[in-house]
Amino acid sequence: MSLQDLLAEGRLRRHETSADEVSALLQVSERDLADAVIAALSTDRRFATAYNGALALATMVLHAAGYRASGAGHHWVTLRALPLIMGEQFQAKADYFDQCRSKRNIADYDRVGEVADAQVAELVAETRTFQGEVLQWLRAIHPQLAPEG
Repeated sequence: MSLQDLLAEGRLRRHETSADEVSALLQVSERDLADAVIAALSTDRRFATAYNGALALATMVLHAAGYRASGAGHHWVTLRALPLIMGEQFQAKADYFDQCRSKRNIADYDRVGEVADAQVAELVAETRTFQGEVLQWLRAIHPQLAPEG
């Protein structure tokens, strides 16, 4: 599946972003990563919050490339677009985050206790790594959108 296929299906639409929008999404991700390690929250909630931080970063990539997910399944579309935009080397990362999306859905809508503490720690670590990769990609490909610092 290509970006053009996703556009033709109506799963993506064109989007013009700004440095302010990208910065706001980075702030969302940073907030979510900080919240995901608050021990007083349930493990399920911390996992969902860490996942949301990863999704905000993937959304930054999508917006920087000139797209916005549209309609049902927008999380899935956002994650599927990652390797199409950033390169095949991000396929495993997209697959991992998609597995986290499925686990988050179960924890949010179906059952309590689906997530272990180790899974939260792993997702937080993967998301922090991904944040660095996204910022490096922005600086290289879309420097006008990259946050300062």
